[in-house]
This record gives sequence, structure tokens and C-alpha cells, in this order.
Amino acid sequence: MTISSSLNAGVAGLSVNASHLATIADNIANSQTNGYKRAVADFASMVIGQGGGIYSAGGVRVTTQRLIDQPGAIGTTNNATDLAVRGRGFLPVTTGASVGGQAGGDLPLFLATTGSFRTDADGFLRTPSGVTLMGWPANPDGSIPSFPRDTGAGLEPVRVNVNQFTSEPTTAISLGVNLPGTDTTSGSPGDTRQLSVEYFDNLGTSQSIDVYFTPTVPLPGDPASNTWSITLRDSASNNAIIGEYTVEFDDSRSGGGTIQNVTQGLAAPGGSWNSTTGAFTVDVLGGPIEINIGAQGTGSGLTQLSDNFAPTAISKDGSPVGNLVSVEVDANGFVHANFDVGITRTVYQIPLINVPNPNGLMSHDNQLYSTSVESGSFFVWDAGDGPTGDIVAFALEESATDVAAELTQLIQTQRAYSSNAKIIQTLDEMLQETTNIIR
Repeated sequence: MTISSSLNAGVAGLSVNASHLATIADNIANSQTNGYKRAVADFASMVIGQGGGIYSAGGVRVTTQRLIDQPGAIGTTNNATDLAVRGRGFLPVTTGASVGGQAGGDLPLFLATTGSFRTDADGFLRTPSGVTLMGWPANPDGSIPSFPRDTGAGLEPVRVNVNQFTSEPTTAISLGVNLPGTDTTSGSPGDTRQLSVEYFDNLGTSQSIDVYFTPTVPLPGDPASNTWSITLRDSASNNAIIGEYTVEFDDSRSGGGTIQNVTQGLAAPGGSWNSTTGAFTVDVLGGPIEINIGAQGTGSGLTQLSDNFAPTAISKDGSPVGNLVSVEVDANGFVHANFDVGITRTVYQIPLINVPNPNGLMSHDNQLYSTSVESGSFFVWDAGDGPTGDIVAFALEESATDVAAELTQLIQTQRAYSSNAKIIQTLDEMLQETTNIIR
């Protein structure tokens, strides 16, 4: 019985060291695999019943696991959609075969810590092996809707149309113009000054608001009126009047040249002027636009100084039609589409998934993982929120393998394997001696 148990222990020793050797071989083979997590072997002794002073060898058994919670170093790249998780958490991904060229449907959810994502022929962000990045789609205004956090519902394959066009309508104009104070004095010709201000309609087409400034000329001998009538016309509405205002300027020593008051004619189109914000709203063909001419007494918009008519600071939001030129992901997982007209739009948010026991995840090809009973249920976090880390763009997580340490273990494993083989050889010789006794 003792010799037989020793033989079994030697065979078990060969088997477990062969398993250990397999983990070492896998680790060394994947020493250059981005996102690879080391596999390790853990030995445990086995004890069988003993009695009567006779010892029976129980042998050894092995369990293997992947140390998913041990990250590799993060290396920089030149691709904006090379992503790595810095800290705790996993990127939500799915397989290219399940996407099948079409978004939507019940797609299997996998986890990854890094990936070199690029747009494919259908615009999906995926790696060369087909791993497809998933995220929450943004609303047209760039906001992210509320999605459940204990399930993958709402996650979609991130799809970027590289031939995409976009534009933004103008919603606000800041009007800074100096009006000549000499035009409001007695004897001036009272010529109307005109200024055309471009804006972009809802289709990205360039339109204009024509602003007419007409001075109020006093009677001979009367002091300067310091008053102007302002009329605004919209080119998209066949030059219809969209606003009429009367602006009075201060001529005091402390506030000379600044707006003192703005009044609106009875039944005149346009909204009323806000003396605090300096803005009023007019309606062009495509909708309302806020026009800021300056607050009372500030001199930040319209002014009346000297004898020069000069635009000083005219700005607006909105943009014409632009082409998509690049896609970037920030540390909080927001996917931004950049257009050649200066527009940046948020199109997706990439969350991070956390599980209580990362080492309990099931491993799959291409450095992918899925949840199991041992890992616990997952929760979806915003990147950089809660226990999760952030997302690093232009970066990939390197392999967690330490080749020097693996080679050291390789030598130890080879020695252990040889020693167990020696046990079997010795037992064979002992059994041979026992057979010779019978002879």
C-alpha cells in the first residue's frame, strides 16, 4: 500500500508540474500580447487516512487561475481610439460575429481592459480580431440618457460614420458696434448705417440679419439726441423686419458712450431688451436668436463715441456644414466626434464595468472575460466614478507577464518534474527487487 501510494504521488507530481509548465508556456507565449493576464498554478497537498504507524502518500493537486486584477503597464500609441483602463474596471465589448454588421439586438456582453479599436467598413469601432466596443448612445444635443446600471441594456456597438456631415444652427449673436456720436448732432445728414451679420440656419445654410442704424437728428440749436433707431431684417424671411428698437446713449462724464436705455416700439416684432444681460430675442425663419447689444452702462456691446462707425466685436455660435475628421475618447469615457468646422459633438459614452471578484471572471479568447458565479454580479459605472479608474486614450495595456520571473519558474518546474520522475524510477527499481525475492 505504501509503495503504491508513493507511485500515485509521483504520478500526481508529474501531472501538476505539467500543468504548471503549461501556465508558464502560456505566459511566455503571450509576453507581447496587449491586455494579457498571467495564469498561475497553485499546488495543494492531499492527505489520505493514516493508522497503525504506516504513512501513505496522498500526493498533490493543482488549481489554476488567471490574475485578472493584476494590470500590465500602459504604453502610449498614436491611435486616438487605442484605449486602456487605468485602475479598476473593464470596457464593455462584444464580438464582431454577433454584431454581424448591424447594431441593435441582444448582443453578448464581454469585458476587456484594453483594445486597439478602429472603424471597420460599417463604421463600428473594433479590433483586428473583431472585438467591438460598446457604449451608451448620446441624444442629439450630446446628453446621455439614463440607463440601468445593473444590466447591459442600453449598450450598443459604438458606430461612427466617417462620411458624416453636421452643422449647428446659430442661437446667439453678440453685437459690438461703435456708432458715431456726431451723427446725432444738429445739422448732421442723418444717414442710415448698415451692418450685415451672418448666421446659420437649421440646415447649416448661411443667412444674414441686416441691421440698420438710423440716428435721430435734433432741430437746429437743440443738443445732441444721442438716440438711434435700430431695425433688424432677416434675409431668410424675404428681408422681413424681425426687430425694431430705440437706443439712447449716456453722455455723462462717468458713463459717456454707453447704453442708457433701450425701448421697443408698440407692436414691434422682437423681444424686449434686458438691461442686466444686454440681450433681446428675435425670431428668424428657423427659430429664435438671442442678440446681445450690451448691458446698461457697461460699454460691452453698442457704444456711441467720436465720429467713427466701426464694428468692434461681433461673434456668434453655430457653424456651417462640416465633415467628420476625427474621433476621440476622454478620461470619463465620452466619445467626441470632431468636425472640420470646429464642431465637437458627444456621440457615445463608454462606461466601465466593475465586479466584486475580477479573478473569478471566465476567460475567453482575445483577452475577453465574462461574469460567473465566482466573480459576482456586475455594476456599470461612469468612468472615473465610484471604485472605477479612468479611460486612457492613445494607450494600450501591455502584457502582465514578467519573462524573467517566468523563466525562473520554468527552471524550478523542470527540476520538480525530474524529481518526481526519479521517484517513479526508484519505485520501479524497488518493485523489481521485490519481484526478485520470489525468484
